[in-house]
Amino acid sequence: MTKKQRADEIVRRLWAEYPVAECQLNYSAPHELLIATRLSAQCTDKRVNMVTPALFERYKSVDDFAAADAHDVEKYVKSCGLYKTKAADIVNMCISLRDNFGGRVPDTMEELTSLSGVGRKTANLILGDIFGKPAVVADTHVIRITGLLGLCDSKDPYKVEIQLKKLLNPEISNDFCHRIVLHGRTVCVARSPKCDKCCLRDVCKAGK
Repeated sequence: MTKKQRADEIVRRLWAEYPVAECQLNYSAPHELLIATRLSAQCTDKRVNMVTPALFERYKSVDDFAAADAHDVEKYVKSCGLYKTKAADIVNMCISLRDNFGGRVPDTMEELTSLSGVGRKTANLILGDIFGKPAVVADTHVIRITGLLGLCDSKDPYKVEIQLKKLLNPEISNDFCHRIVLHGRTVCVARSPKCDKCCLRDVCKAGK
């Protein structure tokens, strides 16, 4: 079985195991997903989802965030860790959205990564989930599990992104990443993987 054939088989099995592939962060507008993703750095989605309801109730629009005092935003996001940097990034990214993009979230990698605190991982999530474009979100789950599966041989997010783009059909790449995350949280848990319950065990380099 070639690496491409193994990737296709992994995609098929994950699709069967996790029919619903979607982001675990709660949001109701594009800028809210952008902000929630920034907050999720070195923080769990569960914690972010506990924080964002009050945050988004207080600041309802891009303009509200752009006009906010970062010190006030800190009070809402403190439990997410690195809160001073994250609060400043949120305000600055929304100032840029307001002043440079007419209040809208842009739909290109170049424009998204021009925003404060936005790297390729966040940009890819926005491109895939908001705009339905081909995207590979190389987060910690994706990097770790695709390495175990033998699909990628790097821990560098950009290299993993490029390697997966060569293996995955563009139209399913974003959903593949969501399914890998779900698998990492329920079965292929970093500290205690449940290999005996894994639907990928016989096509996994580490599982063998």
